[in-house]
Amino acid sequence: MINSNHGTDYESLPLDRKGQAEAFDAIGDRYDEAFPHKEGQVAAGEWLIRSLGEGARVLDLGCGTGVPTARQMTDAGFEVVGVDLSGGMVGLASAYVPDATFHQLDLADLRPGGPRDLGRFDAVSAFFSLLMLPRAEIPLALLTVRHLLSPGGLFVLSMVEADVDDFAIPFLGNTIRVSGYLREDLHRVVEEAGFEIVEETSYTYAPAVTDVPPEEQVFLCCRRCD
Repeated sequence: MINSNHGTDYESLPLDRKGQAEAFDAIGDRYDEAFPHKEGQVAAGEWLIRSLGEGARVLDLGCGTGVPTARQMTDAGFEVVGVDLSGGMVGLASAYVPDATFHQLDLADLRPGGPRDLGRFDAVSAFFSLLMLPRAEIPLALLTVRHLLSPGGLFVLSMVEADVDDFAIPFLGNTIRVSGYLREDLHRVVEEAGFEIVEETSYTYAPAVTDVPPEEQVFLCCRRCD
């Protein structure tokens, strides 16, 4: 079921990105050093590769350094576009994955009627990018993803399972704000935005740094309902 009435919209919602992009500009390459093993992300990318046709067009939202997802998709022969709020991350991704196209943009810029139109995609990935938004904005972000997908398009996402909303945490020497859901609540918000959950996996992950605690990572492989 598509529930487009979430009590607010982008026009009435204050978008507070203060410090978020700057933190990732400062983190740079250290992000991949802190999270060297990304089995869940790679496996979700492999599901996309198996499920998509030759030459598919893929959007990587919150692309970070472009590793592993944008590189994985270009290696599979797909047309890849990456978007990130951090100019530093976009610069790294452009260097690491030269066969993809990257833009420094806010996901909200891509909303229906928004200031940027990148066209439609056969698949969208959003690995640990939606958790950077307050909960009030996540349903709108999911509706934006649905808008970006062609009918029957595929969507893979990951979140950290946690009952938090716009919560400030220390992260690699910086401070970021994160949101999360318990598993059933995540299912509900994804399905209400018009997606069928096809596969789900989860991993208990311990980053290779001391200031980021172990976390339960949830990966959902979804299809746009039409």
